[in-house]
Amino acid sequence: MEKSKVFFTKEITSENLIKIYEALGQELKGKVAVKLSTGEAGGHYFLNPNLIKDLIHKVNGTIVECNTAYEGARNYTEKHLELIKEHEWDKYFKFDLMDAEGPDLALQEKR
Repeated sequence: MEKSKVFFTKEITSENLIKIYEALGQELKGKVAVKLSTGEAGGHYFLNPNLIKDLIHKVNGTIVECNTAYEGARNYTEKHLELIKEHEWDKYFKFDLMDAEGPDLALQEKR
């Protein structure tokens, strides 16, 4: 069994995220989706777009996110899009709210 490689940085910075990506020795090609949480309203537990923007641009990535099944600022498309703007995700990145017009509509009509 081949040993796993572990990458570590003492300081989480935009520059070091790129160094870690480059250390992988793999180039992402084609359409690159970066799935992450855009954060909750009033919350602070999400990545700062400024921290990851250089890495996302380097891989020509698109941020992908989905509406939530639980109550909050991300359970309806309209509210979720407002939060995306509030947290400045749309300022730096191509963005795809994957279920903006899809399956969540049937669920929302029943609520």
